[in-house]
Amino acid sequence: MSESPVRRAEIAIEQTHVNRVYVRLAELRAQAEAMRARGYELGLGAQREAVFEQASMLYERDMMVFHANQTLQTLDAEYEGLVFGRLDHADSETVYVGRLGIRDAEFNNLVTDWRAPAAAAFYQATAEEPMNVVRRRVIRCSGQSVLDIDDDVLMPESVPDDMNVVGEGALMAALGRSRGDTMRDIVATIQKEQDVVIRAPWRGVTEITGGPGTGKTAVALHRAAYLLYRYRRQLGGAGVLVIGPSGVFTTYISRVLPSMGETNVELRSLGQVLDGLDATRHDPAPLAAIKGSLRMRKVLGKALRDTPPDAPTEMKIVYRGEVLKLSAKELDKVRRKVHSNGAPPNRSRVRAAETLLEALADKAESHAREDGREFDRAQLITDLGERIDFHRFLVVWWPVLYPAQILRWLGDEKRLTRAARTVLSAEEISMLAASFREPDREWTVADIALLDELRVLLGPPPKRRRRSDADPEPSRDGQHRRPNHYDEYSHVVVDESQDLSPMQWRMVGRRGKYASWTVVGDPVQSSWPDPDEAAKAREQAFGANTARRRYTLRVNYRNSSEIFDLAADVVAGHAEPDELPRAVRTTGVSPEIRRVDPAGLESATQLAAKELLDSVEGTVGVICAMDRVDEVQRWVEGHGDDRLKVVGSLDCKGLEYDGVVLVEPTELVDESLTGRRVLYVALTRATQQLTVLASDDRWRTPQG
Repeated sequence: MSESPVRRAEIAIEQTHVNRVYVRLAELRAQAEAMRARGYELGLGAQREAVFEQASMLYERDMMVFHANQTLQTLDAEYEGLVFGRLDHADSETVYVGRLGIRDAEFNNLVTDWRAPAAAAFYQATAEEPMNVVRRRVIRCSGQSVLDIDDDVLMPESVPDDMNVVGEGALMAALGRSRGDTMRDIVATIQKEQDVVIRAPWRGVTEITGGPGTGKTAVALHRAAYLLYRYRRQLGGAGVLVIGPSGVFTTYISRVLPSMGETNVELRSLGQVLDGLDATRHDPAPLAAIKGSLRMRKVLGKALRDTPPDAPTEMKIVYRGEVLKLSAKELDKVRRKVHSNGAPPNRSRVRAAETLLEALADKAESHAREDGREFDRAQLITDLGERIDFHRFLVVWWPVLYPAQILRWLGDEKRLTRAARTVLSAEEISMLAASFREPDREWTVADIALLDELRVLLGPPPKRRRRSDADPEPSRDGQHRRPNHYDEYSHVVVDESQDLSPMQWRMVGRRGKYASWTVVGDPVQSSWPDPDEAAKAREQAFGANTARRRYTLRVNYRNSSEIFDLAADVVAGHAEPDELPRAVRTTGVSPEIRRVDPAGLESATQLAAKELLDSVEGTVGVICAMDRVDEVQRWVEGHGDDRLKVVGSLDCKGLEYDGVVLVEPTELVDESLTGRRVLYVALTRATQQLTVLASDDRWRTPQG
């Protein structure tokens, strides 16, 4: 978030108004409390009045207390984030939008209820139909404090010179003020094509494609807000889920979503989709490719049918003076028989008990035949089934299984080999086992989809249980707003969809099996090496949704043409010309490419970061390979400027900075299975200035 003087000044303006609103809110609350107290006084007075007057006074008391309590409840419920929007009209009228309507003592409007007709433009106004709105401002608050603002310009040609525009709308305002007719036409085209997508029908699957800087994410979020407003009855109750590629990304877009009083829009990164877990670490690309492949379904399915490591390998039980014994081979046969019905293991304990009792009965019946004795099979099953020692054995031989246990067990290469010998190569098995073997290792983003797959394959554990990392808390904020593993969202938005692995598509698909979809992506930016396999999993995730529509955004208004031309050269040969957007801004400032010696990379990074901090008002991103993030973070810690962010190549997707320092671009190419596409992403994060620090030129060669 930029901390420019303009942004600080505009936040201060909004804080002044918000302060007025909360002062008035306190006055209204005091009035409601006084009304309630007066109502109680009326009730006491009624007890002293004549009978014929008493009923009337009690009724008046009840109505007064009821109205006062209702008012207090409303004021208390809508206290947090009361003001969330502002509309500046072309006729100079300003309307603040919030969770409820508030007037001052002279009945002047301080806040307009978002449900009121006067607030409709906050949700409905577009560049195509601006509804006389020049600037729409989203105000993000925590309690009574204004944290941030973000503007959307709907009538660029009407922006007065003294109107400050903050955030994504600033670029549109600048383009609108341009004196060239070409720029004005481009602005109108961009906004028109975005508006068509925002208003597309809500049923089915809406796919939004486009290159960097085309506004795909902003369109998708505005679409979610529009759909909730337009189809509130159909969509509002079940909620909307927005999934982004990383926690950095979801934090970034959280301020873009209008705080419109909605509690049913939920933001999660791919590492947060499984309740209670928040993975931020990425596996190396070859390992992530294994974990994301649909082959892992077969591996996990076999792994959960294997004998648990601590399970007993022999069973001995005495029945009527005779020792009945099942060997390891016989127990394995019983286990295979239980699993043969395909039911989740955690729902199969009764069947496991029955099958085990049948095996013991077979053993006892065999002994009886050898001895020439009569044998009551039903009686044995009944007797042993009621014995505590049998159930103690059953608990350890057929334990409740948790997803994390299964993955940890696969750190044993022999066990993993049994599950994967016909599915993965020996090299892949060794690599995968090593990743699960570390006892204190945090889960990676790719692991989350595997844990979710196991959750479904294993079935739910008993409700009364001790929690573990395999049985996470129901929500990250500790509030039970929805059931665990909620799967009834009415609409799902997936951003940077080109990067989802097949296993991640299966995970996301479970949350949206009853939903309509908005899917945002750009194939040219994909970091997934097998797009055909991912496409198959994506189609399965969409389920019965037959209505499909696809929109392509073609204008890049983030990057200058000087910056984007460099990115387009790098990705040449990996994209068709019509897959690349058209950059419309020319700044005259070309990217600066500096050849540096590896030994001097630290000082070169520090210098480049300082230069950009001095030359741009907003944020500066230092982008590097994923395994360099911690190192580069240490290099630039001394700057002490919160405008400076260090981010890895996979976490920079969807983000933008005013200035970017790209460190060792060849390392970005080498670390990924789709390296040039990842480098293309990194090169297109800058809106104003780009500095590239490289110790070689391999990254410049398209087929290099």
